[in-house]
Amino acid sequence: MIAPSVTPAVEAMDQITLSVRDYRDGDLDGAWYAIAATDDARVNVAVVAEAERRRIFCVRADIAVEGTAVTPASFSYAGLSVGVLAGGEHRRSAAIRSAIREALQQGVITAQSSDVLSGGVALVGGGPGDPELITVRGRRLLAQADVVVADRLPPPQLLAELPPHVEVIDAAKIPYGRAMAQDAINAVLIERARSGNFVVRLKGGDPFVFARGYEEVLACAHAGIPVTVVPGVTSAIAVPAMAGVPVTHRAMTHEFVVVSGHLAPGHPESLVNWDALAALTGTIVLLMAVERIELFVDVLLKGGRTADTPVLVVQHGTTAAQQTLRATLADTPEKVRAAGIRPPAIIVIGAVVGLSGVRGLNNS
Repeated sequence: MIAPSVTPAVEAMDQITLSVRDYRDGDLDGAWYAIAATDDARVNVAVVAEAERRRIFCVRADIAVEGTAVTPASFSYAGLSVGVLAGGEHRRSAAIRSAIREALQQGVITAQSSDVLSGGVALVGGGPGDPELITVRGRRLLAQADVVVADRLPPPQLLAELPPHVEVIDAAKIPYGRAMAQDAINAVLIERARSGNFVVRLKGGDPFVFARGYEEVLACAHAGIPVTVVPGVTSAIAVPAMAGVPVTHRAMTHEFVVVSGHLAPGHPESLVNWDALAALTGTIVLLMAVERIELFVDVLLKGGRTADTPVLVVQHGTTAAQQTLRATLADTPEKVRAAGIRPPAIIVIGAVVGLSGVRGLNNS
């Protein structure tokens, strides 16, 4: 590398031979490829001229068509290497490169891969609500599905993007409303996959966090149906984060626990040790707990949690309809009812909720 001056970062590189001086004729002796990337057009012209005399490939950064070679805008994706040339128009090739990469990620352009299983099932976590928070892999597999079996919680925009030939099956489990029994869901996954379809089971959040995902894995495995699992961004962490609250913070809490509130304290099928939970000093994240919030608050207060423990309630987290409510543990039930908070909602209990908001965080 030849340059009249260099940055400390370049100077620290040990993979290059560096000459800190101006270019002079003869510097390309022994080279087979050169890049003229100075801010002086006259120097770039001289470098290209020497390259032409010596039959050397030379890229000219400022005027690509004046060089003897052009570097493609390139990227790698899922085992593919893609390069784009646009007649020396660097910005155009870069824009097209980015469009192709996005199309591959979204499944608009399909590159058949080993995780797209004809006659198989993919359990895909749809994330906490914002359609942009699904993983790249999850979105790609969703775009290549023949059948999508979807819950209520995944972002509806993801379903709206599907091609018209895709069969979408509503497996919504709306609390206290219509529901599709788990056995029926398992049967649909198996039947559609056995018909040779690639089936995506789309769930909100992460498929293995209170989503019965592993029950579906076991059912498919028992039926001989291959399954791949695509983790998702769980609402238990993402929703508080988007509301400006971390579930852990150095010197404040070294633990957090995520608890399902679908069963009340004292229910014979509940596996939660509420006394132990109340004794923790860390963060508690309650999912599916709004309908029984009075019971959960009561058991935590009786177990030793202080009445003034800060609480954050977030409804429709990470979406345009997001609403937040701050309270103390003691007055949370009253405030939740007064605000008309309904599922889906996340309840965060702990000192981290008391952290002062940072202006501008998540457009706050």
